[in-house]
Amino acid sequence: MKFRFLLWMLGRLMAKASRENPEFQQQLAGKDLVFQLHTLDGRIARHFIVRDQRVVSKRGTTSAPAFAIGFKDGAYGFATMSAKNKQLAFMQGIQSKDIQIQGNPALVIWFQGLTKHLMPKKKSPEKKAA
Repeated sequence: MKFRFLLWMLGRLMAKASRENPEFQQQLAGKDLVFQLHTLDGRIARHFIVRDQRVVSKRGTTSAPAFAIGFKDGAYGFATMSAKNKQLAFMQGIQSKDIQIQGNPALVIWFQGLTKHLMPKKKSPEKKAA
């Protein structure tokens, strides 16, 4: 359940960032693709459509994603995607075959870079006037 919610929330965050965040929009420039995140048993799946510098997500699978990332189960997917060191968690999962990548691996790296723009920026403390 947590993984399903995480994927839904990821879709919401990417849709918002594609409308409001210039850095995020720049990463989407020239991209026209569909990608998918799912569990290997297919019980949980969400696909993301990137077109015209916008992102839309829909539940379920898609027929021909540019890339797909499959996690051994929902709990593992949630743990990996919410890990402090996501890059290390992904690499370990790929090596242990708990994460399977289908399609273009360069786009997976692009996606991981894209998610960095989703975290809200920390505001610097404002200086109080004397």
